[in-house]
Amino acid sequence: MSDPFGHYGRYYDLLYQDKDYVAEVTYVQSLIERFSEGGRTILEIGCGTGRHATLLSKAGFDVTGVERSEEMIEAAGYRVQPITDHVSGNFQVVHGDGRTVRLNRRFDCVLSLFHVFSYQTSNSDVHAMLETATLHLEERGTFIFDVWYGPAVLSLRPAVRIRRMEDDHTHVLRVAEPAMNVSQNVVEVDYTMIVTDKASGRVEKFRESHCMRYFFEPELCFLAESVGMELVHCEQWLDGAAPSQETWGVTIVLQKRA
Repeated sequence: MSDPFGHYGRYYDLLYQDKDYVAEVTYVQSLIERFSEGGRTILEIGCGTGRHATLLSKAGFDVTGVERSEEMIEAAGYRVQPITDHVSGNFQVVHGDGRTVRLNRRFDCVLSLFHVFSYQTSNSDVHAMLETATLHLEERGTFIFDVWYGPAVLSLRPAVRIRRMEDDHTHVLRVAEPAMNVSQNVVEVDYTMIVTDKASGRVEKFRESHCMRYFFEPELCFLAESVGMELVHCEQWLDGAAPSQETWGVTIVLQKRA
């Protein structure tokens, strides 16, 4: 599978500058405290530009991020700061693929946030990422991730969306055009990006395709069992409500069997 975040990765932080990372990390921390009580070491698969990992390290967790996009690793590198007090944890980022990376150490918790898991569109890719998680977990450790939720995707259906974001230097227009492949539980989203440099007026246009898989709870239970984990919890992302046909994003908590 090729890297879907080629040019896109350069503008990732700008596109999601209004994303409430503080609220998301508070939520994730509550899940860790609930299902991995006492856990302080985290492996984040697909850490992106390190926004979640940085906040988690400031909350006292030791976080190792794995990312395969060179552009995102460069951005995350600027957030890796020396620890100056005894409260904060560490954050380091390494280049790697969540399906194949092997760090030869174990963690209390593995995270994969912002639908990274849904980028695993084939059964072999899903199994490989689950295997990575379980190999890096301590016994009874937890794997926390979020996915596109099948019942909601089929009920609400993906739609064309337009997003405009800007900062002092750059204006970005993104058009997302989805196409469903219901036989494979996959949505292929074609992104058209038009980027304008405000100082020079230079305009760059490019297209990228991101394939996203949506999941159903019974298949996740089955897949988890195949690598020695079990699904212990499922809820709406952020608010903790029971998943429904209106719930596009769902949080999954798997636990490694002893």
